[in-house]
Amino acid sequence: MTVYLVGAGPGDPGLITVKGAQLLAKADVLVYDRLVNDELLDLVPDGCESISAAKLPRRPTMTQGEINELLVERGRRGELVVRLKGGDPCVFARGGEEAAALAAAGVAFEIVPGISSAIAAPAYAGIPVTLRHEALSFHIVTGHEDPSSGRTVDWEAMAGVGGTIVVLMGAGRAAGISARLRAGGLSDETPAAYVTWGTYPGQDVWRGPLSKLGADPIPSPSVLVIGAVADVDLSWFVPH
Repeated sequence: MTVYLVGAGPGDPGLITVKGAQLLAKADVLVYDRLVNDELLDLVPDGCESISAAKLPRRPTMTQGEINELLVERGRRGELVVRLKGGDPCVFARGGEEAAALAAAGVAFEIVPGISSAIAAPAYAGIPVTLRHEALSFHIVTGHEDPSSGRTVDWEAMAGVGGTIVVLMGAGRAAGISARLRAGGLSDETPAAYVTWGTYPGQDVWRGPLSKLGADPIPSPSVLVIGAVADVDLSWFVPH
């Protein structure tokens, strides 16, 4: 059997891919993350074992190493394992690490891409991440750097790349990110926004100048959007 690393999408259960839904419908084992919509858990068949691998900020239920071991163990049993991850498995979701662990153990796996919140949350807020004449590129950056990696984001350099900057997992560090982008040359008045619980019924959107981003606490999870398009309001989604 195969371990499937499946992207659940950003939250709205209707945004999971057809292939992802088909795999859930025949899963023997489901290993799912905190930000997966509970409605998707109802797609698994009776008898499927569902295991939460939730990671709360600074309070993980399971370490990444334990998750890797679990996937290898269940894959070796010959079960159809669905590893359901919020957004896309390979966009700041550690799907690459899990795939590497499975490959090293000789366990067959497949990656089933999902819709990333980096694109979907702004879209549901009426913000296109690219727009002709306004933003010819967009750049997805983590706001949660891992000190153990020895690598950090050069935010001052990011200020000069142009286009749209989308920050995932940056709610708690928004003020510092704003300050460093402005130190790198972005104007205080650069449009900024954040989308909280994007695509969910409780979605909330804030817009304002970059200088005010993070001045007040930002709820998590939120997607930060920085650049001219953050001033565009093509609102169509009505939270309820």
